[in-house]
Amino acid sequence: MLNRLIACGIGTLLCGSVFAQGQVKGFVYEDQNGNGKKDKKEAGLAKVAVSNGREVVLTDAQGKYELPLGQDQTIFVIKPSGYRLPVNEFNLPQFYRHHKPQGSPKTKFAGVAATGALPKSVDFAVMKQNEPTDFKILVFGDPQVYSEEQVSFFKKGIIDEVKTKTEGVRFGISLGDEVGDNPELYPSYKKAIQQLGLPWFNVMGNHDMNYDAQADSLSDESFEAAFGPNNYAFNSGDVHFVVLDNILYPDPRDGKGYLGGLRPDQLDFIENDLKLVPKDKLIVFCYHIPPIEEFRPEDRQRMFNALKDFPHTLSLSAHTHFQLHHFFGKEEGFTREKPHHEYNVGTTSGDWYSGEMNEKGVPVSMMRDGTPKGYMFLSFKGNEYAFDYRVAGQPEDYKIGIHAPKVIARRQSAKGEVYANFFQGSEKDQLEYRLDDGSWKAMTQVAEPDPVMLKTRLRWDEATEPLKGMRPSNPVTCTHLWKAALPGNMAEGNHTIEVRAKDAYGRTFTNTQKIQVVASAE
Repeated sequence: MLNRLIACGIGTLLCGSVFAQGQVKGFVYEDQNGNGKKDKKEAGLAKVAVSNGREVVLTDAQGKYELPLGQDQTIFVIKPSGYRLPVNEFNLPQFYRHHKPQGSPKTKFAGVAATGALPKSVDFAVMKQNEPTDFKILVFGDPQVYSEEQVSFFKKGIIDEVKTKTEGVRFGISLGDEVGDNPELYPSYKKAIQQLGLPWFNVMGNHDMNYDAQADSLSDESFEAAFGPNNYAFNSGDVHFVVLDNILYPDPRDGKGYLGGLRPDQLDFIENDLKLVPKDKLIVFCYHIPPIEEFRPEDRQRMFNALKDFPHTLSLSAHTHFQLHHFFGKEEGFTREKPHHEYNVGTTSGDWYSGEMNEKGVPVSMMRDGTPKGYMFLSFKGNEYAFDYRVAGQPEDYKIGIHAPKVIARRQSAKGEVYANFFQGSEKDQLEYRLDDGSWKAMTQVAEPDPVMLKTRLRWDEATEPLKGMRPSNPVTCTHLWKAALPGNMAEGNHTIEVRAKDAYGRTFTNTQKIQVVASAE
């Protein structure tokens, strides 16, 4: 107790979000003329959720809300379905107001400027829009630019391609690590995202933090200044999105580094928010660190408990720079009969912009599990979803990487193997292969490094002169890799290996590769 009192004595900013010192009130209203202020003729909206980052309340019949407020909080509206939020010049949704009368504490990178006294009424505008329950969004994992040069890689390698594919996309979201330890790059990142012309939400990552912060609640000051709150929620169609900063910094165990987890006020926010959401909605959590990584177990359990009464749930994460699906079941504390699906999405930076340059002058940057860098479209039909991971610079239907011998001796063909990396695949999918137009044969899912990634790394190790670019990271075990043995005594000549993936959503994907069989050496 004494230590806590001493910590609070350091400054009100450290404890202001915990101990409310006043009230905030205002209206949520339909901004019919789009001028950003509540005119007399513009009615308030009833039963819209508003939060201070911990408590969540609904507006009354006149659209009015009232919340407790401390000295370091952000008040925000939880967008209702059927409405859109105003955006700024960078297409960042404007749904919040910071309350930091004295501004952020001084750190290496600037935070929120002093907000001064609170207005008499803090009002939030929303605009009515046609919002069908069938829609799709665009998802980026880890843009993670460390320099202006890498911003240019992000633009040329991802943005220039994606901006031609945004028709029908409702909004986008980046799952953390927008930059690499340098918030001064936020303006360049925002200008890149601006080119997509979509409302864009952002999640905080461990490389977006103020590392000289003395408390976790203050590690997000530069992020808040650039993007707004790092814990918030919004609705779209039949989907309720919850965005969370799930990085604890400094690590509460030893004060060094960071740990995956959530503060009590964040967990309170999750519970208070979900109490107001109908149980038939799809709940989508968006955060940076997947809970399969090093994560405080009691926080994960409380998060799971908040989801257990919702039949339809999904979590989106990034951070790892490889791609995988995980299904949390009872043995991991998720007590619902249907497991909770975690999709750890591939990254737009790939393996941290490593590897040789491609024809666009951008690093190839294959991820450590053999997944090429890319981006993901997530589609919704009511409370159901399906995903479409796109490899940057490749046709839209390129979903399977195949590795097999290019040429093999006839008598040795049985020793050959065909590998298939189904980039967005999981244990719930089935892969088969066939030779030419023969019968389909089952492939076996294996836990091995992807051979293409092994070959990529070996090229750097065996080069007699240094290669241009950054050396790739070590390969890791791929969770979406299948293999099968080639048949023995194959006929001489050219053949086609075809691989077919049937996924858990009833979709089928294929790819082919040529192989030449020659006479055995004498």
